[in-house]
Amino acid sequence: MPPPPLAFFTPHHQREVHEDPTAPDPIMTSRGQRSILAPFILVPVIALTSCAAPDPPDPESGTSTSYAPQNRPDVRGINGAVSAGHPLAAQAGLAVLQDGGTATDAIIAMAGVLAVVRPHMNGVGGDAFAIFLDGATGDVTALNGSGRSGALATPEFFRSKDLSEIPGSGALSVSVPGAVAAWLDAHERFGSQPFSQLLEPAIGYATDGFPVSKRLAQDFESQGRGLNEPGKRLYLPGGAAPPVGTLLKNEALGTTLQRIASEGSKAFYEGEIARRLATFIEELGGHLRVEDFAAHKSTWVSPLRGNYLDHTFLVMPPNTQGVAQLTYMEMAKGHSIESLGHNTAPYLHTMIELKKLAFADRDRWVADPDKAHVPLDRMLDPGYLRTRSELVEPTRAAEQVEPGFGDSSLGTDNGAADDSGDTVYLTAVDQFGNAVSWIQSNFAGFGSGLLNAETGVLLHNRGSLYTLEDGHPNQVAPNKRPYHTLTPMMALNNGKLAFTVGTPGGDSQTQSLLQIVHNLLVFGMSPQEAIEAPRFRSSGGLSVSLEDRVPFSVQELLSGLGHDLQIIQGWTATFGGAQMIYVDPETGTLTAAADPRREAYALAY
Repeated sequence: MPPPPLAFFTPHHQREVHEDPTAPDPIMTSRGQRSILAPFILVPVIALTSCAAPDPPDPESGTSTSYAPQNRPDVRGINGAVSAGHPLAAQAGLAVLQDGGTATDAIIAMAGVLAVVRPHMNGVGGDAFAIFLDGATGDVTALNGSGRSGALATPEFFRSKDLSEIPGSGALSVSVPGAVAAWLDAHERFGSQPFSQLLEPAIGYATDGFPVSKRLAQDFESQGRGLNEPGKRLYLPGGAAPPVGTLLKNEALGTTLQRIASEGSKAFYEGEIARRLATFIEELGGHLRVEDFAAHKSTWVSPLRGNYLDHTFLVMPPNTQGVAQLTYMEMAKGHSIESLGHNTAPYLHTMIELKKLAFADRDRWVADPDKAHVPLDRMLDPGYLRTRSELVEPTRAAEQVEPGFGDSSLGTDNGAADDSGDTVYLTAVDQFGNAVSWIQSNFAGFGSGLLNAETGVLLHNRGSLYTLEDGHPNQVAPNKRPYHTLTPMMALNNGKLAFTVGTPGGDSQTQSLLQIVHNLLVFGMSPQEAIEAPRFRSSGGLSVSLEDRVPFSVQELLSGLGHDLQIIQGWTATFGGAQMIYVDPETGTLTAAADPRREAYALAY
């Protein structure tokens, strides 16, 4: 069956070379402005291209019948593949696979490099989650590498500081970083090469430097203003990002990584590094102490499973939003996705409204299951979700959606609405059939904004995701993990690996992933096409960000349904930065894909 039409205009794929891919979100139009400006935006773009104009849009659905050329080529291999949030990381991972390492070995090498070359998005001061497929047994397991609050972190601790909510940055937003322990625990179970060897590329880039890219410099400029003074000296010297092409070094981080490489988890959680970080946080008024670092442990868990489109989808259980991914899919079963058509107004409206329903329950219930009751059976009940999916009103957008059960007076933002999601996703499949879907993050850009000069560690701000609301499952408490947006995913077909996929993007992760799954499994796109196709991102209330490659006719129809559209031009990080490794079910060959919206790169051999 031929693939269905894509709902975006052909010429726009050329804009990546003409426009700033990291342009901030102000490049947008309001509903009132769009009817005036949009004709002047579309006409010159069509005029400047030598490509044939697209077929006229269908006036009923607003969809175009033309394809956009694929932005990046397919990356295919027969032995192994990697996809990571930076070319240097992908290169390090591929080298490990070619040297006979496992997928987990490759992940650790890539995670270490990413901690250096994308320092604002992730690092040893952040958290991590992962899903693993054992190629020999077919077993699947998952690793929760998120940290916990300190023993002092009671609601009263924050209220004594005259706070009604937890700050989004600074020492009070820092929970124990879990990424380092996750690296070591994953290696102990699934690694084969020496751990110290796997961190060598990261140590080299931190100590000797790596070239600053245009994208990295732009990120530093746009996200670094909240850094403390040590952070500004390193990442914004003289008030500006290091010049493109110069070498950026963090020698203190190189020393920290070397200690982790040679001494393991104890170096970070029990030794001098832990003492320096704990003292640093305490002096700034935070709740973490050295005992909280020493008490940290990763947790091996069973992933949640859901059946959709003849595949089994595996996601992380709470404290992550993985459950929302499965409820979103289950509710989509109540709607004829294929007949709605790719990126038509009815399709986008349905997807946006289903997301609101999934998020209403997510925000009401998801928390650390060791510290609060999370009613997964009720949330995932097919009958309940079938009833919920019927609440979509086809003729208007809902401004507010209540959870399906429980006290709806409790908070509905779970500590963080509309976060930007500064995160890296990485994935690997090796010659032995092992696969890993891994994600790690500082949460916001530059996390808490606190760089500890002695260790070179930038601390995340995941602790800002607790709430102070009495009675909410995610209310802050001692030794409790916060709600997390991080949600790596893996799909099986008849018990065998079908694909790994994940994306940065905070609240947009579940939204982007289901759009990509539909592109791949319903609308017949290749992995790279599925990732590149234009996306929406629904925020609070009626607000929806939409890539400008979605036709103007679709935009008008969505506005008429009540959606408050923000049209985003170019290839921006607003919509995440997805990556995928797909296994051909007939030949077993691997196709790796990476999103041009960020610095991600895919390699295979």
